[in-house]
Amino acid sequence: MFKTIGSALTGAPVARAREPVRRHSRLLGRCESVFWRATSRQEVRRILLAARRYELAGRPAGRRNGPLGHVAIEVLELLGNLVSFRTGRLEPSLDTLTRLLRRSRAAVVRALAALRAHGFLDWLRRYEPTGQTEGCGPRVRQVSNAYRLSLPARAARLLGRLMGAPPLPEDVAHAQEARAAELAAHKASLPPDQLALFEAGNSPLGRALASLGRKVQEREFTGEPEYQAKTIL
Repeated sequence: MFKTIGSALTGAPVARAREPVRRHSRLLGRCESVFWRATSRQEVRRILLAARRYELAGRPAGRRNGPLGHVAIEVLELLGNLVSFRTGRLEPSLDTLTRLLRRSRAAVVRALAALRAHGFLDWLRRYEPTGQTEGCGPRVRQVSNAYRLSLPARAARLLGRLMGAPPLPEDVAHAQEARAAELAAHKASLPPDQLALFEAGNSPLGRALASLGRKVQEREFTGEPEYQAKTIL
């Protein structure tokens, strides 16, 4: 009887190996386009400076570390050097971070968690297919996270006016440039009296300048000598 059972078990299908993918992981190549965003060297500098000030402002007297910790500042500086300004692409592996920083894996993991908890960093876990379609091997595997730098409002307030305002979005900047060009063309088309009213408004100064502009325009039309215009003025 035991031989019969053994024979039956020998031909039983083998259970598929457990797929080593963490919860809430996204498929590689399907999630990054809405997660990453373009940035600039100036914006990255703002984030780094804000993080340093945030760390100093929150560090208790006599303590070495503040809310982030010095390793977290090192991690953030490294990520700022690795990010693509044009696309925002940022996907170093944990092994890469530990190797470049020469820090332990546990220290880097704690630093990443602190940066995320305080709003300086966010990430998406990702996985990709292994290509294994037969047998008991895993069908997917974990890959490096997709990271995104950010500037929390409470840290941005620590910057004050030192770094100035962040650059305007491209569509807003283009709209402002187009509006400025239209305004310049409109002013160039106005006669002197109307230009004076446009610049100074319907005020005593504006009306006086408009009257002066009309006189100048009349002299140009009648062809009076320049010395007579100076005598009148």
